[in-house]
Amino acid sequence: MAFRRKARRMRLLGCYRLGLLWKALLVFLAIVFAGQLLGVIFSKSSMQPERPNPLFSLSPLDSQDSSLGSCRPHTHVMFLKTHKTASSTVLNMLYRFGDERSLRFALPLGYQFGYPLPFNAHRVKGYRGPHVVDFSIMGNHMRFHKPEVDKVMPSDTFYFSILRDPVALAESSYAYYKAVAPAFKRAKGLADFAEDPQQFYDPRLRNNHYARNLLWFDFGLDHNANFSESLARKGELAVRRAFSLILLSEHFDQSMVLLRHALCWPLDAVVSFSLNARQQKSNKGSSNGGLGLSDEQRRKLREWNALDWHLYQAFNHTFWEEVEKFGRARMESEVALLRSRRDLMARVCLRDGGRPVEASRIRDKTIRPFQSGLVKILGYELQPGLNNATNQACLKMIRPEIQYKDLLDARQFPRSPQPAAAGVAPYKKEMGHPRMMERGGMRVGEREREWDRSWATPSWGRLWSKWRMTSKNSPGTHSP
Repeated sequence: MAFRRKARRMRLLGCYRLGLLWKALLVFLAIVFAGQLLGVIFSKSSMQPERPNPLFSLSPLDSQDSSLGSCRPHTHVMFLKTHKTASSTVLNMLYRFGDERSLRFALPLGYQFGYPLPFNAHRVKGYRGPHVVDFSIMGNHMRFHKPEVDKVMPSDTFYFSILRDPVALAESSYAYYKAVAPAFKRAKGLADFAEDPQQFYDPRLRNNHYARNLLWFDFGLDHNANFSESLARKGELAVRRAFSLILLSEHFDQSMVLLRHALCWPLDAVVSFSLNARQQKSNKGSSNGGLGLSDEQRRKLREWNALDWHLYQAFNHTFWEEVEKFGRARMESEVALLRSRRDLMARVCLRDGGRPVEASRIRDKTIRPFQSGLVKILGYELQPGLNNATNQACLKMIRPEIQYKDLLDARQFPRSPQPAAAGVAPYKKEMGHPRMMERGGMRVGEREREWDRSWATPSWGRLWSKWRMTSKNSPGTHSP
C-alpha cells in the first residue's frame, strides 16, 4: 500500500517537472524567435535608409489617360509666338515636351527668326535645304511666312497660335516697348496715345509695328493697311488656312485643354506657371480692368487696331464653338483638373507659396528673367531641399525663355571644349551665356540687338533689301 502511494507521488512529481520543462522550452523558443525577428527588422532599417519619396510623380513620357483615347502624340508642331499674349508660357511647354523626348528643335541663329523681317528658312540653325533635316518643333518669334516655314517643318506639322484682346495687348506693348517704339515714346502715357494715335504714329519709323495691329503684323499681314471688311476677311481666311487651332490668352486654361487634346499630349505637358509676367501696378479708382483707360479710349484703341480686333472677334467666336464641341461640362472638369495639378506643382516647386518675385530677389542668376520696358518682369525661385528628379522637373517649368533656348542650342550643336587659360575657371554651360548675366538678369542692350534685329540697322530699307537678297537665293520664296 505504502509502495503504491510512493509510486503515485513519483509519477505526479515527474509529470510536474516535465510540464515545467515544456513551459520553459516554449518560453525559450518564443524569446529566440522574437529576437531573430527584431534583429531582422533592425538590421534592415539600418542597412537600407529610408528613401525620400518624390513630392509629386511625373507621368511617363508617352503615358496616356482615359480622356485621350488611343491617339498618338503629335511631335511635329509649329507655334507662331505672337507678342504679349502669354506666348512665352506656351513656348516653355513646347521646350519641355521636346526636351524630355529628345526631339529636334528648329532654333533661330539668335533668339528670333530675323524678326521683324518676314521669316526665311535660312534663319533656322542647321537648316540645309527643304526637309533635309527632320525638325520637330518650331516656336520662337518670327513674322510668319508660310512658304518658308513649310520648307523647314514636315508636311504633317500641327500649326497653332494665340491671340489677345487688342486693348489689353496695347497696354502690355506700351509698357514693354515704350523705349523702342517711337509712337509710344512720344506719348505721355497710353491714355494720351489712345486719344489720338495718328498724332504719334509714323509708319516709316522702325519698331512702330509694336504700336499698331501687332497681331496682324506677326501673322505676316500688312498692319498699316486701311481697314475694310473684305481685307479683314481675307486676312482671317489666310490665318484659318494656315493654322489648325487659335488659342485665346484671356481663356488660357480652356486653351490648354483644347491644345492638349488636339496634340494628344499628357496633362503634365500643358501644366505651367505664368512666365514673363509683368509686375502689376494698382490703379485706384479705375473700373476698367486696371488699364487706366476710359471706355471711349478703349473704343479708340480697338478702332486704331481694327484689323487685330476683327481677327480677335472672329477667332473668339471660333474658340467657343470648339468649346461647345468639346462639351461644357467636360471642359469644366478638365480645367479643374488642370488647375489642381498646377496648384500642387506650385506648392511643391516654388518658394513664397508660388508667388512670382522680382528678378533682383532671385538668388540663382541663371533663372532670372530678362528685364525690358517700364515695369519689372517677374520670375520664380525653387523650394530648397527638393530631391534631384523633382528639382529638375521644377526647374524646367520656371526656366526663362532665353536661358532655355541657349540650353537646347548647346545640346543640339555641342561645341568641343576649349582649354581654359591659366588661372581661369572653365566655363559652365549650365550658367548660361556670359553676356546674359547682370544684377537684374540679362543686359538689355546686347540681348535686344539679338532679340530685335532692327536695333542694329539704320533703316527699314536696309532690312527689307537684306531680306529680298536672301529670298532670291532661296527658291520658292514670295514677297508677302
